[in-house]
Amino acid sequence: MSPMNTEFPTSGVTVDGTGLLCVTPLLRLRKEIDTAAPGTIVHVIATDPAAPLDLRAWCHMTGHHYLGPVPEPGRDVYALRLTPQPMATRPRAPWRRLGVSGGVLGGRRGSVVSGRLRSGAGRRGVRPDWCRRG
Repeated sequence: MSPMNTEFPTSGVTVDGTGLLCVTPLLRLRKEIDTAAPGTIVHVIATDPAAPLDLRAWCHMTGHHYLGPVPEPGRDVYALRLTPQPMATRPRAPWRRLGVSGGVLGGRRGSVVSGRLRSGAGRRGVRPDWCRRG
């Protein structure tokens, strides 16, 4: 499947992440799809340049299907299809699996960003560099 599909089914759910940065669109997305049926097509409107990477990674982790960018003039829209049995994620941290302690590296605190360990990531009150506003 090519990363740019020219035909998309109509969206059953649209999540507007305009102006939201970092993982905030994922928080809104997770909340909006809680009651959606499997197979539902979700369109996410996002202005964050990292949104396509975040959405693709989140879909990979949860089992949802990332369909790619939707050709829509004037705004950035990305599509995904909900899977029947997604991997559960934490309600307030949808980038973390439910019931798994520690960071992305298992029991170690931290996450891997651009191939290096960032020990401050994930700690309460500490925001990773890539999430801070300019």
